[in-house]
Amino acid sequence: MSRLLKRSFSLAGHRTSVALEAEFWDALAEIAAADQRAVSALVAEVDRTRETDMPLASSLRVLALKHFRAGR
Repeated sequence: MSRLLKRSFSLAGHRTSVALEAEFWDALAEIAAADQRAVSALVAEVDRTRETDMPLASSLRVLALKHFRAGR
């Protein structure tokens, strides 16, 4: 398994960092490209719509999993 890679974003007016495995960053980039938007826009949408008790990194992993499961 790959190690975690941190990326920083500005979400709701504050800076935050998210640590995910490289494979998840690649998956999110693919999802964002299919929607013709930036990864940062995808991350911001997930942040706005996630359950308050679910960490952002977990929400992003679940999004990627659901996206690729639905494609089968």
